[in-house]
Amino acid sequence: MSEIQTLEIPVKGMDCAECTMHIQHAVSKLAGIESINVFLASEKAIIRLDPTQVSLSDIRQAVASAGNYSVPENIAAPASVPSANFSRRLVALLAVVFAIVLSIVVVGEWLGMFDVLNRFVPFPIGVAMVIVGGFPIFRNVIRAALKRQIISHTLMTLGVLAALVVGEWVTAAIVVVFMRVGEYVENFTTESARRAVKELTAIAPQTARVEREGAESQVPIAEVRVGEIVIVRPGEKIPVDGQVMDGQATVDQSTITGESMPVEVARGSRVFAATMAQLGSLRVQVTRIGADTMFGRVVKMVEEAEAHRADVQRFADKFSAYYLPVVTGVAALTFLISRNPLATTAVLVVACSCSIALATPVAMLASIGASAKRGLLIKGGKYLETLARADVLLVDKTGTLTLGQPQITDVVSLNGVPDSEILTLAASAERYSEHPLAEAVRSAARARNLQLVEPQNFEALPGKGIRARIIGSSIALGNRQLIPSADSSSVALELEAQGKTLLFLARDDELIAILAAADTLRPEVPAAIAQMRALGIQHIELLTGDNERTAAAIAEKLGVANRANLLPDNKIQVVKDYQAKGHTVVMVGDGVNDAPALAQADIGIAMGAAGTDIAIEAAHIALMREDWTLVPEVRRIARRTMRIVKMNLAFTAVYNVAGLTLAAFGFLPPVLAAAAQSLPDIGILSNSARLLRQQAQSD
Repeated sequence: MSEIQTLEIPVKGMDCAECTMHIQHAVSKLAGIESINVFLASEKAIIRLDPTQVSLSDIRQAVASAGNYSVPENIAAPASVPSANFSRRLVALLAVVFAIVLSIVVVGEWLGMFDVLNRFVPFPIGVAMVIVGGFPIFRNVIRAALKRQIISHTLMTLGVLAALVVGEWVTAAIVVVFMRVGEYVENFTTESARRAVKELTAIAPQTARVEREGAESQVPIAEVRVGEIVIVRPGEKIPVDGQVMDGQATVDQSTITGESMPVEVARGSRVFAATMAQLGSLRVQVTRIGADTMFGRVVKMVEEAEAHRADVQRFADKFSAYYLPVVTGVAALTFLISRNPLATTAVLVVACSCSIALATPVAMLASIGASAKRGLLIKGGKYLETLARADVLLVDKTGTLTLGQPQITDVVSLNGVPDSEILTLAASAERYSEHPLAEAVRSAARARNLQLVEPQNFEALPGKGIRARIIGSSIALGNRQLIPSADSSSVALELEAQGKTLLFLARDDELIAILAAADTLRPEVPAAIAQMRALGIQHIELLTGDNERTAAAIAEKLGVANRANLLPDNKIQVVKDYQAKGHTVVMVGDGVNDAPALAQADIGIAMGAAGTDIAIEAAHIALMREDWTLVPEVRRIARRTMRIVKMNLAFTAVYNVAGLTLAAFGFLPPVLAAAAQSLPDIGILSNSARLLRQQAQSD
C-alpha cells in the first residue's frame, strides 16, 4: 500500500473566493487525491495524495483547466512582496483612473456622445474592439461555462452580449472597460489581504553564516544542518532556532512575541529565527531551521488560517453560489415585464458577487496577519468569530494567572527531621520534574548548597505530585490527593489561608514534613479580568489543582468563582458541562498541563506559547508572550473584526439590492451600472484595511 504524502504548491491567478473553489473542485476529481485546501491569501494549495496514482504534472494540468490559474515550474520560488509605497501609489493610480473613466462616461452619456459613436463607427469594428478588450475575461467565462460553472464575470459578459444584440456596441465597450478596471480593483483588494501574510513571510533571513572546518561560510538556509554553529553579528537577524553557546547580545524578539522591549541572551539562552541581535555577537547551535522554527510554524499557521473559515464566511460563500442564478432570474423577469433590453442589460451588469465573496476573508486575513505581527497567533477566522460571541472564561492558575515562579516560603518538620534533610529528599525526588513547584523546591535546596541524590523509579502523577526512591526510601511529594494521610493541623490550615500551596512529604508512607510555596499573581491580571467583564464575559472561573483555601484566596482577590483539587480530566469535564448548557467557553492556560482542556474548549488560549510546541498545537489562539493584557486585547480584536465583517456584508447587500432595483426600473443605464459594480470592492478594501492598523484600545 502506497504511503500518503503531503504536497505544497504555489498557485497563481486567484483573485477571489470563487477561484479557490474552482481549483479545489478540479484537483479533487483526480484519482489519488485524498484532500486539498487552497489558500487565497498565501496563493498556495496543500494536497494530500497518493504519489503512485497522481503526479505534479497531473495536478498542474487540473489547476490550469479550472480557469486562468497556473502552478509555476519552480514551486519553491518565494513570492515577492510589494512595498507599502508601491501599494499606496497603485491605490492612488487606480483611484485617478477610475475617476477619469467615470467622469468621461457620465459626461459622454449626458452629452449624447455615445449615440454619435454608435452612428459613425461601423458596428463590426465596434464589436471587434469589444472582443479584443474583453478577451481575457470572456475566455474565462467560456471555460467556466463549459464546466457548467458560473463565475462573477458571467453576468457582465451576458450584459455585454445583450448590449451587442440591441446594437449598443459603445455601451458594450464601456462595460468591458469597467470590467477590466473592476478586475484590477478585485486583484488589488485580494493582494492587500495577502500583504500582511507575505510581509510576515519575508521577515526571515534567507542565508546564515555557518562555522565549517574552522572557517565561516555564508550559505542558504536550506543548507544549514541541525547541530551546526551559526555566527550572528550585531545588527543581523538570527536565521535559526537554537541555543547560545558563546557570546552575549540584546535581542529584539518582537517578530515572535510582539514585545518591543529587547531581551538579554547569553550562554544557555534559547533564541529564535527572524529575531534581531541588536548589540553583541552570538555563536548559536542550531536546533531547528526553516519551516520547523518557531517563526516558520507561526507563518505556516497564519497562512493556513484561511482553512478554518468562520460560519459567516461559509454563509457568504453559499450566498455567492445562489446569488448569480437569482440575478439571472431578476434580469429575465425585468425583460418579461418591461420589454426593455437596456434595463435587462443593466441588471446583469450591475450585479457584483465577488464583493460578497471578499467581504469576509479580506477582513479576517487582515486581522489575522496584523495580529501575528504583534504576538497574537490566531489559527483561523472561525476562532475570531467564536471568541467574539464567547460568554464564559475559565482560567488556570499556576503559570497563567500567576507568574509560574513560586518560591518555598515555609518548611515545617512534623517529627524533628532537620530542614536540610527535608529539602534534600524533596529536591532529589523532584530533580527531573518540569512542574513549576518542582523548580521552587530545587531552588530552595540550591540556596542552601545542598547536594542532591539521583532519584530512582521516578513517577510523575499529573494533578497529584511525584514518587521516587531516594537512598533506598520511598518518597512521595504532592497534595492531599497523593498523600491521604496529609496533615490537617492548624499550621496547614493557616498556611493555606494565606493563599500558599502545600506540598506534603512522606517517607516510606510516613508523613514527615509540609513545604509551603507561594506564587505571585501577575500584576496586570486584575485589570485584565475587569476588562473581560466590560467586554461582555460575565462568568469567569478559576480552575486549579490546588486546594480550596489557596484557590479561594486567589479568586477573592480577583472577584471570580473557583474550583479546586482538579485533575486534567476534571478541567475537561468542567468545559464540557458549560458547553452542554449552551455556553461558548474560552479556556486560558499555559499550554502544558492544560492542553486537553484548551483543545476541548470552544476557544483555547495558550499563554506565553513562544517555544512551547504543545501550546501551539493544542490552542486555537496562542499568545506569544506571557502578558495578560493580550487576553482582553484579542477579545477586542475578535469583536472589532466581526463588526467590520458585518459592515462589509451589510454594505454589499444593500448596495447590490439598490443597484439591481435601480437597474430593473430603468433608472441606471448599463454604462453607469458597469461603473457602479466596481465600487463595492473599493469600499470593502477601505473598511477592512482599518484592521491592519488596529491598536490596543477600548472596545
